[in-house]
Amino acid sequence: MTTLLTVTLKNHLTEIERVSHIVEAFGEKHGLPPRLIFEVNLALDEVLTNVISYAHDDGAEHDIAVRLSLAERVLRVEVEDDGRPFNPLEVAEPDISRPPEDRPIGGLGLRLVRKLMTGLAYRRQQGKNVFVMRRVIAE
Repeated sequence: MTTLLTVTLKNHLTEIERVSHIVEAFGEKHGLPPRLIFEVNLALDEVLTNVISYAHDDGAEHDIAVRLSLAERVLRVEVEDDGRPFNPLEVAEPDISRPPEDRPIGGLGLRLVRKLMTGLAYRRQQGKNVFVMRRVIAE
């Protein structure tokens, strides 16, 4: 059985807190471990912050869709936006062996997302970015 929840938000940073509460309620309703809910929210916060901060140049209001689904012990979080094409999976891992002052800015948030999630996927579909994060729920 698949459980699905879709949330539409505007491209305002204040919307991230609302989505976080929705993810918490979804997790609690389905008996997900609190640590998993926290980690999924952390990854989602990073992704949404990047979309809201960098996806659009026009200053207009845009919709972002977040879809949560749960099936066969896998939580799937999908973020869809109409911003410029951007595949975060093509971003190279930052070289964290170098001192912070010698590294270019950026990339650490995506590194965190990669560490927290079991799988990531990206596609460009009908003029929209669709970024999918999967997290296997341990027994």
